[in-house]
Amino acid sequence: MDRGIPIRAISRAILVLQAINRHHSLTLMEIANETDLPYPTVCRIVQTLLYEYLIEQEPAQKKYRVTALVKTLSVGYQDDDLLVTVAHPLLIALCRKVSWPVSIATRVGNSMVLRDTTHAMTSLTFSVYHPGFKLPLLESASGKVYTAFCAEDERQSILRGMQRLDSTEDRMGTVMLGNAGPLEDIRRQGYATQSRNQYTANPGKTSSIAVPVLYQDRAIASLTMSFFANALTLEAAAAKYLGELQGVAAEIRPALHRRHLEGSLMRPSAPGRSHPAAWLPPVSVR
Repeated sequence: MDRGIPIRAISRAILVLQAINRHHSLTLMEIANETDLPYPTVCRIVQTLLYEYLIEQEPAQKKYRVTALVKTLSVGYQDDDLLVTVAHPLLIALCRKVSWPVSIATRVGNSMVLRDTTHAMTSLTFSVYHPGFKLPLLESASGKVYTAFCAEDERQSILRGMQRLDSTEDRMGTVMLGNAGPLEDIRRQGYATQSRNQYTANPGKTSSIAVPVLYQDRAIASLTMSFFANALTLEAAAAKYLGELQGVAAEIRPALHRRHLEGSLMRPSAPGRSHPAAWLPPVSVR
């Protein structure tokens, strides 16, 4: 293998991704100017990065920005951000109380990505999952409740993303999102469920119930409890554990606010900039 000959298409894609990340958001023409690449080439690269959910188009604008999925390019993908720091002891306490594994997840593209989980500390699980494990947005309790409670512009971004995909399953998901009924039901009851999860290490053996983690009245994450499908019905799980889940989600919100304020006061501002407020996941968790 000749190590002196790079694959030009990959090199150009990295160049585009770095330019967008460096400037936070760019139009196609700005990307072309920044990278000195032909405009048609930039268009093809951007479409590929959109398809892979490494970037997304800003709502109502012609600019593109990176998503949190770029973090999976680093080894292990295990952020130790404030959300995890705040939630971790609460998840442990909840797991000890209910015995079933609980997780916190955020949206990345058309997936919900586990940020922290207690699967390793309980025997009531078929498989141990780790941060970075992905679940489909519309086929998981965490994704459904997140979509129902996220900001409207983010919901529209999700719809546009689904419409770019070709599979029948994703088209069905777009239809479901386009129907306000299910989302209104989830918002009214305050939680979502998924019976016999298919996208796990043990398809069909577990079910889940999830509640939103809210900040500034918008979902920034989902809190989910998984359980053996043959041990509990969805109705029984909601009747027994919904209050516990909602209580922990409610505790996370003020704890985030306190830690955010403490961090802003302790960290000096960069020249010409306000306090960074950098930890807080953007509302769409990108």
